[in-house]
Amino acid sequence: MQPLPLTAVAFEPFGLVLQPPATGSRAINAGTAERFDLVDDLQLHARGGHAQLAMYRARARGFPLEVRELERHRWGSQTFVPWGRGRFVVVVAPAGPPPQANALRAFVTDGRQGIVLSPGTWHHALLAVDAADFLVIERAAPAVDCDVHALDTPRTLLPP
Repeated sequence: MQPLPLTAVAFEPFGLVLQPPATGSRAINAGTAERFDLVDDLQLHARGGHAQLAMYRARARGFPLEVRELERHRWGSQTFVPWGRGRFVVVVAPAGPPPQANALRAFVTDGRQGIVLSPGTWHHALLAVDAADFLVIERAAPAVDCDVHALDTPRTLLPP
């Protein structure tokens, strides 16, 4: 499976792409800054959840890499934004029943893009191409919201 460049259109079935927008800003701070409103609702409050901001420090992965399992968070989105520049690969499958290996899609970010995974989207754990820190916004609640699914047939993820 070869990762494709991450674009908003290609990633739309799985969530949102976060990247510096070209338009749609408004002046703030007496005109010394621009504000871009990116996401109105991260969908983190289901079943008593609340937003949690974390930092993940990821080591660079080696490719090719065997994709053997996916996870999903049914009750909240999960957002990953590189803190600085850090490319990463996103392996996803549509929300719904546990996917077959042929349903997987892979995308590689340009190092400045982040993503918001929609609730229920199947995905692989963070796959950093470059060692980097990531800001992560996710749902926190007393009950754990993480289903894990082992693929019947592993897929080989090629170098991005």
